Amino acid sequence: MRELLKRIDTCEAGAVNMVLTVLDENDLGEKALISDGQLVWESKENGFFFNHRKEAAAFCESGIAEIDGCRVFCDTLGREKQIVVCGGGHVSIPVIQIGVMMGCEVTVLEDRPKFADHARRAGASHVICEPFEQGLDKVEGGPDTYFVIVTRGHRYDQVCLEKIAKKEHAYIGMIGSRRRVAMVKRLLIESGSDKQVLDAVYTPIGLDIGAETPAEIGVAIMAEIIEVKNKKRRTYGYSREIVRAILDTETYPGRKVLATIVARKGSAPQGIGVKMLVLPDGKCIGTIGGGCMEAGVFQKALLMMRAETREAKVCHIDLTGEEAEDEGMVCGGIVDVLLETV
Repeated sequence: MRELLKRIDTCEAGAVNMVLTVLDENDLGEKALISDGQLVWESKENGFFFNHRKEAAAFCESGIAEIDGCRVFCDTLGREKQIVVCGGGHVSIPVIQIGVMMGCEVTVLEDRPKFADHARRAGASHVICEPFEQGLDKVEGGPDTYFVIVTRGHRYDQVCLEKIAKKEHAYIGMIGSRRRVAMVKRLLIESGSDKQVLDAVYTPIGLDIGAETPAEIGVAIMAEIIEVKNKKRRTYGYSREIVRAILDTETYPGRKVLATIVARKGSAPQGIGVKMLVLPDGKCIGTIGGGCMEAGVFQKALLMMRAETREAKVCHIDLTGEEAEDEGMVCGGIVDVLLETV
């Protein structure tokens, strides 16, 4: 697992990276890393994935599929989600707070020190208190970067949108009336900006839920971002905290168990690819949904740490039966969780 994480870190920026894991008994737990359709690493030299590298390279989205009759889980890795908020006014505050709650890295650009301080107090990961044009030079963008333009005037919107339109992005949303937005777009097209990119900007920003207050508008914006994010069939991948705990053996010594949801049916609490790392002291990094389901997985993980072997396991958890009802669970789904010793 450590070697896999190191290899993922060396993959080219923007590459489509997939971690494949065999789920059937004979080769259970065997892994491969596919980057842009090429087999770049395998946990077992000349193993299952080497012999089926053409089929493995054909995977394109997260989930379970079969290779030569063998079930394989594809974890199509996304990067850590980044929300970049241009503007630190009243609407940006709930956007920051919800973004942090979602586990995103939230960067705020604001040229007014007072409002930059508001963004810091709201919990922003990074605050750049500079003119927008200079601040955006410090933001790279990427396939998992979501830009939110909520500045205090159309001239600032124009500056931000012109810079952002040239960056790689997953989403660009801009606040403002249709007239104000149309004017900004027209001026940018006249100055040479890509019309196709500008036409794809989400504006008026946010889902149409009749939002009126800054808090409601913030909810509408984040709801739209969630909708766009979840249309991509990619998992989150390995969080920074999980990667650090696996690689930093001095701070986190001992055997650990990584739990990953590999299949989900019905109203389960979390999606496929979600991970939780169980540490030797009983602490956990991440969550796979909480409740009695997570508690059961946690107990199995502790037993695996104490076992002599390091074999992986797949736990089938049914949340639709009487036991789930007795616990008051409302999910009513079925989940398969892969447990691996690391």
